[in-house]
This record gives sequence, structure tokens and C-alpha cells, in this order.
Amino acid sequence: MHSTNALPPAEFDLRLVRYFAMVAEQQHFGRAAALLHVTQPSLSRQIRTLEQRVGARLLDRDRQGTRLTLAGAAFLPHARQLLAVAATAAAEARAAAAPSRVTVGHTRGLIITPAVRRLRHHHPEAEVHTVHLELSEVRTALFGHRVDAVVTRLPFATDGLRVTVLHEEPRVLLVAGDHRLAGRESVTLDDIATEPMPRLPDAEWDAYWRLDPRPDGTPAPDGPLIGHLEDSFELIASGQVVAIVPAGLRADRTRPDLTSIPLHGFEPCQVVLATRDGETAHLVAAFREAAQAALNRSATASDIGRASLHMNVI
Repeated sequence: MHSTNALPPAEFDLRLVRYFAMVAEQQHFGRAAALLHVTQPSLSRQIRTLEQRVGARLLDRDRQGTRLTLAGAAFLPHARQLLAVAATAAAEARAAAAPSRVTVGHTRGLIITPAVRRLRHHHPEAEVHTVHLELSEVRTALFGHRVDAVVTRLPFATDGLRVTVLHEEPRVLLVAGDHRLAGRESVTLDDIATEPMPRLPDAEWDAYWRLDPRPDGTPAPDGPLIGHLEDSFELIASGQVVAIVPAGLRADRTRPDLTSIPLHGFEPCQVVLATRDGETAHLVAAFREAAQAALNRSATASDIGRASLHMNVI
């Protein structure tokens, strides 16, 4: 193939780009064809068409399967970027064409009903949907346009997001009902210096919720690695670990064998509203106003914009 036959990028058919990306991912024309619901001969023709338009051979086939050529390896990240940009453009176009719809996410233990009611009152024409998310889903749900706004807790990576602090929430110590600290009015870091705490899979969450390292530089005692907060409840109830959690989770109300104790000398966590940076949909702005009015327990709520927050522990 000769580069003189290559067409400008504007001539690319995104369907062909998607076909190429699927073959590259599966490393097999047959599997890719099945997933794309096309015949294998048709898929082969489409890939040849794309190669002609690119002006280079992208894939090599043999009995062992399919592999990328050097040109294909260079083209693949751009192909994925083209597909991602196209998906975002389509989602934003749909949002602009149907501005009366907004989807709001929320994570565990956070009640958004007052803000949703306020939005519906001021915008009765709006179609407002809500969805529960795990904290690990916040970014993917926003950037994938599954939701338009999320009420959640810091810390998490905020690059590419507009984050508005709504209020602060105390952190409490969750222990077994028969733990030596149960019944105390409050506890300090010294009281739990040797208590193991369950480890979390995300490094930022783990450091924040286990206070690791401690202010004097010593590591926090390790507990078992857990995937979700609920996984720790049985460990706590059996007396193997203690855990620092947001007060709003109210875990001790659903588990009578657990009790929470106020922490003295700990900064509270922050409850925030996160949206995509640069979002222009008027209902997203309207929900931000509703959330600030209905969910803001502080004197003021401030935007922290694109920058990541660094949370300092007292």
C-alpha cells in the first residue's frame, strides 16, 4: 500500500474504526465478527477498506490468529480516541436535544431527596432520574454519561471534574458492640494506635480512611484487604478490626452488633457534588443550585474546580 492513497481523517468511517478496534482487542477475526454481528468475510472486507484509507496494513493474519502490524499498533490508540470522542459528542448532542432530562447519582449513605424535590419543584417539566453508585464508579459514570451529576464524598481523583463542596460530615470509629472502646463518649488516635483496620483497594481511600501513615510517620496496623465496606462489617463485629467511616453511613443502625464512637481530633470528610468540567446543560446547573440550597449544612459551599484536593489530617 502507498501513502498516496490515504484519505484525510475526515473521510474515516467510524464503523470501520470500530471494527478494527474490535479485531485488535480480540486478536481473532472470527470472535470479532461474532461480537459485531457481521460475517467474517464482510469484516475482512471492511478492514481492507480501512487499510486502504489509512494507507498502511494494520493487521496480519496467520493460523495462530491476528496480530497488529507496527502501523496497526500506532493506529490503535488513535482509533480508540476517535471512538471515545464520537461517543461523547453523541451523548452531548442528545443532552442538548433533550435538555429536560437529567440523571443524578449518589453514593452510600447520602440522601439527595431534598435536592431532587427542589429541582422538580422549580423545573416541573424535567425528567429527573436517580441512580446509586459505588464510589469506584463515580468517574466512569460521569465520563461515560451514565449520570450528569453525583453527590458523593471525597477523596477521589477530581481532574476533569467540577466539584462543589456541599457540607462536611464527621468521621466515626465503628467497633463491635463488646469492644473495649464501646460506650466511650469519644476516642482519639492514641486510643486506636494499635488497632488493625481493614485495607482498601484504592491507595487514596486506604490512606485517608486508615490514616496511613499516622502523623508521626508510623504505618497504620494492617487488617485484611476488603473489596467493599460491607465486607468489613463481619470483621468488625467479630472483633478482628475497627474501621473509620463517615457518620452518615449509620452502620450501627442496621447492625445491632456494631456501635459507632465520635473521633476527637480528626478532620471531617467532605460531601460534594461532582459534574463534568465544562458541562453546559441547564438542568445540571439547576441541580447544582438545588443541592447547594438543600444539602448544604455549612455556611457556604465553594467550588474547587479542576484541581485535586489534598486532605490533611489533624
